[in-house]
Amino acid sequence: MTYTAFVGTRCLVSGGLREVLLRTKALLDEGSDEVVLLFDDRTGRQVDFNFQGTPEEVVARATPAAPRTGPGRPKLGVVSREVSLLPRHWAWLEQQPQGISAALRRLVEEASKRDPGKEQARLAREAASQFLTTMAGNLPGYEEATRALFAEDAGRFAEQIRAWPEDVREHAARLAKPSFRQDEAAP
Repeated sequence: MTYTAFVGTRCLVSGGLREVLLRTKALLDEGSDEVVLLFDDRTGRQVDFNFQGTPEEVVARATPAAPRTGPGRPKLGVVSREVSLLPRHWAWLEQQPQGISAALRRLVEEASKRDPGKEQARLAREAASQFLTTMAGNLPGYEEATRALFAEDAGRFAEQIRAWPEDVREHAARLAKPSFRQDEAAP
């Protein structure tokens, strides 16, 4: 997973969580009053972190805790969560061999193998769209760039973002690239 930090329209740093947090913390500790926006590159969403304390405290707070031990199958990475289904769905699942959890895992595995490229393209489009909304929503060509992104038109997308600030343009193109068919010219 990578993250990217922007100071205005300038990319401060892009990389792993630790690297991004430490560079951002260093900038803030220098007394900068510039607004810093951090993004999760996987989702394109803006993320917030608590930058109070030492650099190591900042990283420790932001780093996911170790998996809990206890009931379940921690060595397999099993995580319990709530699922809401209609009664007919529960009835069908209860009839499946090896239980409800095994049936759900099989369904998820089958769906994830069906067309992984299409799913990757969809996730890339969503991430790019999230980033564009935050960083480019007021820039010229934003609406047309978004239309081109969802139309999977790499050439039109590149044309619409051409006049944008360099770092915003490059990051948007990087996030959007997997959403375009490989035979097209990518931005």
